[in-house]
This record gives sequence, C-alpha cells and structure tokens, in this order.
Amino acid sequence: EERAVLLVQAAGRMRARKHEFSAWLVMESGKNWAEADADTAEAIDFMEYYAREMVKLAQTNDRQPLVRMAGEDNRLHYIPLGVGIVIPPWNFPLAICAGMASAAVVSGNTIIMKPASTTPVIAYKFYELMVEAGFPADVIQYLPGSGAEIGDYLTSHPKTRFISFTGSKEVGLRINKLAAEQSEGQIWIKRVVAEMGGKDGIVVDETADLDAAADAIVASAFGFQGQKCSAGSRAIIVESVYDELTGKIAERAGRLAIGSPEDNAPIGPVIDRSSFERILDYIETGRAEGKLLVGGGRGPEGGYFIQPTVFSDVEPDAAIMQEEIFGPVLAIAKAKDWQDAIRIYNDTEFGLTGAFFSTDEGRIETALEQIHCGNLYINRKCTGALVGVHPFGGFNMSGTDSKAGGHDYLLLFTQAKLTSRRV
Repeated sequence: EERAVLLVQAAGRMRARKHEFSAWLVMESGKNWAEADADTAEAIDFMEYYAREMVKLAQTNDRQPLVRMAGEDNRLHYIPLGVGIVIPPWNFPLAICAGMASAAVVSGNTIIMKPASTTPVIAYKFYELMVEAGFPADVIQYLPGSGAEIGDYLTSHPKTRFISFTGSKEVGLRINKLAAEQSEGQIWIKRVVAEMGGKDGIVVDETADLDAAADAIVASAFGFQGQKCSAGSRAIIVESVYDELTGKIAERAGRLAIGSPEDNAPIGPVIDRSSFERILDYIETGRAEGKLLVGGGRGPEGGYFIQPTVFSDVEPDAAIMQEEIFGPVLAIAKAKDWQDAIRIYNDTEFGLTGAFFSTDEGRIETALEQIHCGNLYINRKCTGALVGVHPFGGFNMSGTDSKAGGHDYLLLFTQAKLTSRRV
C-alpha cells in the first residue's frame, strides 16, 4: 500500500507538470505536441493503474481463493523477484519507461533503469520525479550509456533477477539468449519480459467504409513518422476496392505536412542519422518491389526529415512487407478476397497489432479468430492502445506475450509463494 500511494503521488506530480514533460519529449524525441501529450498521459495512466492493481493483487484471497482444507490455514502470496534491469525504448521514452519501471517497483522490486541512448533526459526527469514523490533514491538506479556495453553486462550479471525490455527484435533475442545462460554464482533462472516490435497490418474488405479505412491506415502508418511498434506499415486490400482505396490513401498521405515538432507538424524528423539512412535504404528497396505512389525521398533540410512514402502493388513476401522499417513507409498489397487478405496478414514472423475493416459480421467473427496478433482492432486504427482498456503486447517475434496495461502484467514481476499452517 505504501508503494502504491507513492506511485499515485508521482502520477499527481506528473499531471501537475504535464506540459513540462511533454516539452522534453518534443525536444528530445522529435514528437509533435499531440504525440507528446499522449505519451505523457499514458505515463500517468500506467502509474495510477499499476498502483491500484498492486493493491488488488495484494488482497490475494479475494483474487485467487484456495480450496479450504480442515485443520490448515493456506495462503498464496505474491512476493517480489529481486533486482531487475529495465531497458525502455526511445519511441515512447516516457510512457513505456514509466510503465515498465512502475510495474517493477510497485511489485516490491528494485531496478537499474538504462534508458535508450537517444532519449536519456526524459528518463532522468522520470527518475527525478519518482525520488521527489518519496521513493528511496536507491530503489531506482538511473544508468545511461551504451546498450551494447551496459546492457550486456547487466543482463549477464549473476545478481540480475529479471530483465524488462522494449525494443528491436534483434536486441530482444540477444537479451533472451544472454539471460538464458547461467553465470557463476547465479542461483535462479532469469525472467525476461520483452516487447520486440512488429510488422502490423490493416486488412480491408469490399464491404468496409473506405473513407474510414483510409483515415485509419494513414494515421496508423504515419503517426510519429511510423516509429511505433504498433504502426500499421502494411495495408492489405481486396482487389474489388483496391484502386479506389489506394487512391484515397495516396491523397491523404500526400497532404501530410513536414515540419518542426515544436510547430506540431503532422510529420517531424526521425530519431537520428542511423535511422534516417536505414529508412532511405528501405525506400530504395521499395522502388524495386512496388509502385511508388507518394513520397520516396528526403524532406526539407535542417533535420532528419523523410517524406511520407506509400508503395502499392507489393508482393506479400517483399522485404518492405516483411521487415520492420520503423519509419514513414507504407506497403500496400492486393488480395483476391477477404480470406486471402487474412492469409497475407498472417504471413509474418511478427504478431503485435492489426485491424480488420468490414461490415460483414460473419467475416468479422472469422477475423477475430484467425488474425493472429496480440491486439486486434475492428474498424479502427491499429495504434493508440489505452492503459486498462487495451492491454498491449504481441505474439511470435513481437515478444513474450506480456500485456502492459493489463491486470496480469504485475504477475510478471512477482513470484507466488504458498504457505500452509496446521491450526
């Protein structure tokens, strides 16, 4: 209860200084004001949600009543794991950082928090806030630095009990591999909670509201320059409405203005030079794999700006349909019918978010069962999960199936202990 109270107090302090935190996000990560405000709001939601959920979890007998046995007092308690490593990403450097850290700390653990190299300041501002709210300074250790140097060391350390990571598939798999090896002096199996990105798609059949679908596809593909693990970087459209819908998508994408995040431009810069060059390389790949409808080049000088880019007529097995680009690039594929569209959607190693646009209830029911992803949305965009409303996390190479913002997420940072006493 004491930890939960401190977490609620921290959330209140962040709410009072909301625009200050959002300003750091605009400055450091290149988010526009709308995206930054959502990031800060989500951080507040995570802190308040996990505080209340931890209190519920502590009331064990109400949550998981045990079968009674005469002459025994049996209780199941959830206790902390120990010292953990929290490695948040740069694309939601406040919300995901706050969510991962809050869940670990309110569960009774202590953590070393290693922020992404490109967004260390906003993570420090969060750490500072937690100390101001009353958390002992050594409960959360703030440690910026190189992921390869610091991350590998901490992951392999024998005193590390768990690693909570959000980032790329490649880094997540490396962490999982290192954590699986027993270090000298290590007396436990390390727990890994990993969210590793996606290649998310929106499927549209011929019964759908095409204007609503076009709006959702563009918003999902190009929000924060496509730098979201939930970004809808694929659109899969049945052939009978393919030309009409691709035209609507191209028209909307072509209207997106590029500019400064401080001015709240719809499209700002990508995070750094490395990402800038990698995304431009993917665009060159896309020229050979599809038909360029919109964009395809650099944005204005003075930043890492890339034009919102749309490719049509892309084959399902093409690189830009299979690999996570993490930039403002949308690939569109044509399907014979709605069932073929679902098949194309599932043809990926990832499984994070997806959306299905249709007005046919029978098809919707089939899609709900057959589209394989952690967060499936019907007739809406595939980004914008809300804490407590849309518990977030995916399948396959998208991670370890954890559900951030869900009531069972805290169980990942605890272990169950049964006590039985003769009475």
